[in-house]
Amino acid sequence: MTARLKKLGITLAVLGLGFVGGGIFAFTKVQAGGDSLQAFAAAQNVTLSYNEEGVLVDRGDPEQAQAILSLLEDDWKYPVVESELDPNDPLVNTGTEYMYQMATVTYHTLHGSATITLPEGSEDVEYNGVTYHAGDTVEFQNDGKYWTGFDRNDPIEGPARAAIWTATAHALVGELGVGAVTASTLQLGLGVAAFMGGVGLTLILLGLGLVWVARGVTAPVAPISEPKAKAAPARPKAKKV
Repeated sequence: MTARLKKLGITLAVLGLGFVGGGIFAFTKVQAGGDSLQAFAAAQNVTLSYNEEGVLVDRGDPEQAQAILSLLEDDWKYPVVESELDPNDPLVNTGTEYMYQMATVTYHTLHGSATITLPEGSEDVEYNGVTYHAGDTVEFQNDGKYWTGFDRNDPIEGPARAAIWTATAHALVGELGVGAVTASTLQLGLGVAAFMGGVGLTLILLGLGLVWVARGVTAPVAPISEPKAKAAPARPKAKKV
């Protein structure tokens, strides 16, 4: 019994060391990824804007910043972490900051405008009851349409789609999305590393505990029974005369 307990304890301790080693390895990889993301953010030098009171602003307007946060939280259902919006560290290098910056680009695109001029010499076009003449210039105001929401058959709305949702806007949204996913993945990796380390330490303590318990176990000693006293031989009865 004692030998079995010791073997089991040693096995658990060895498994625990394996989990701890895996956790340390995962942590080093997460640390390396975090350093790389930080270096990338520093090279780009994209920062968020805060006023003197430490309130987040967009182009100096706190209400517009709240509208961007509303787009992020209410429309996109992103779980904003307020602590990651730090006025003392405005560099965009966390998941919430990346997503806020993506929402900023999208917000201004959704509310952008473009001047569309129909080419000279083209024929008049009637679309949805509206007649457009060659050379007409129209100021198109986007009312919250994403790329797929534009009517490409409309003589004005069709060209306005590419003028508002530019290649730069698409590229920025894509790049910021990669940054947000990378930051979230690093957080997940840190959680996995902590979990593996916790499981490893638990197994080590459990294994060492079994070894310690086994050292205190001794084989039971059978009790010594006292010999029973022999009954005295019966006396012969006297014969009657």
